[in-house]
Amino acid sequence: MKTIVYPGTFDPITKGHIDLVQRASSLFDKVVIAIASSDRKNPLFSLADRIKLAEECLEHLPNIEIKGFDYLLVDFVKDNNAQAIMRGLRAVSDFEYEFQLANMNRALNPEVESLFLTPAEKFSYVSSSLVSEIASLNGDVSKFVTPNVENALKEKFSNN
Repeated sequence: MKTIVYPGTFDPITKGHIDLVQRASSLFDKVVIAIASSDRKNPLFSLADRIKLAEECLEHLPNIEIKGFDYLLVDFVKDNNAQAIMRGLRAVSDFEYEFQLANMNRALNPEVESLFLTPAEKFSYVSSSLVSEIASLNGDVSKFVTPNVENALKEKFSNN
């Protein structure tokens, strides 16, 4: 069984993330969405909330699993019997950082491959941080996130 891990903070999950997961789910037997706790990044949503939002967005895909993690990614990959890590590349500017991560992961565990997918062109400029910023200024994010995420952002920023 071929399994790939798609790691990230998913703070929040966007339609760009969903696009990549959908395409990976047709290429692999199993896709594990690995949601990093990322306490150092001071995420907008708690880990439990990010997992719940992702589960709601991806419930239509039968071969995915969503898990939180707070330890070394290559160890998470091994613990989940996966063969590869998937990363998304939106623009050329993402490549240098992602290339560095891929090489570091290979140095830590040479058995784990890194694969890169690009999102559909209509999502190539969408990032979680931009979506959060737009939402914090009461902007319309409905083109970039699913309705459950849009509602969670509205609720989050109405309480601030």
